[in-house]
Amino acid sequence: MYYLINNKLEESSRDEIFSTEYQYIAILNTKEWMEDKNMFKMGIDFEPQTTNIHVTKAEENYDSITGTFFIPVRDNIQEDEFKFAFALDEKGIVFIDDGTQSRKFVRKIRSRKKWRLPSLERFIYEFLNQIIRHDFRLMESYEYELNDMENAILQDEDDVSTQRLNEIRADIRDLRNHYEQLLDLSEVFEENENRFFKEENLRYFRLFSNRVERLRDTSTAIRDYTMQVRDLYKMQLDIKQNHIMTLLTIITTTFTPLTFIVGWYGMNFKYMPELEYTWTYPMILLLCIVVTTTSLLYFKRKKWI
Repeated sequence: MYYLINNKLEESSRDEIFSTEYQYIAILNTKEWMEDKNMFKMGIDFEPQTTNIHVTKAEENYDSITGTFFIPVRDNIQEDEFKFAFALDEKGIVFIDDGTQSRKFVRKIRSRKKWRLPSLERFIYEFLNQIIRHDFRLMESYEYELNDMENAILQDEDDVSTQRLNEIRADIRDLRNHYEQLLDLSEVFEENENRFFKEENLRYFRLFSNRVERLRDTSTAIRDYTMQVRDLYKMQLDIKQNHIMTLLTIITTTFTPLTFIVGWYGMNFKYMPELEYTWTYPMILLLCIVVTTTSLLYFKRKKWI
């Protein structure tokens, strides 16, 4: 797929992008790139990595910039990701993608964007924004979910999932790393060491960096929030355990005197004169009631029950 950058993206052909003054976008798979890369006449020292991509980065060559995109899938951050490479110079940018994600991003830009001052820098800005397009809403959804968990913990509900809390924390960790990598990539573009970009257009990269910095700061705050919710959950769990231990202690303390009385009068000694008294049984029963009542009143006064 080939496009020319005009007031909007215009479909083109391979031959046309080399014979026009407009900057271009090319989307190739790995095989097509290996066959046609010499036609783009980019001075590439670091060949774009098209397999085993694990990071978003950009590397400056003598007369080009190459790099990779490693984009976590927002619906399943821990499991799936979009991976593709790119190479660019002042004439245009080539995406090397054996999947479909870069094509989807470009199609969305083509259908939604129209520019008064078209440029490669503006296209790259729009492309990068496609990556983080819904992330502010995603961060908001995480925050609402954590808030619901916090309220459930405070209300002593039993449907709080610590597994889900750990999943959110892992997602935020991966997204924060992703934002750090995007910032590094944007800084390479903004440095403009090879003078591929117009000075007045570097503001697009600064705008993108500012957005990513806000997302990174938000992700840091949410990561701290997950730790607070986790600590709150542990604290509530400790309170429950302490309450159980207190209850067991009260039961043990209350029945210890009764156990002593039972043990004492369970001894089969011949000479226990009180066993012959008529009022011994009622008196022992009354004693047990008094001991139990006194213990409970004491614990209640101490606010243990």
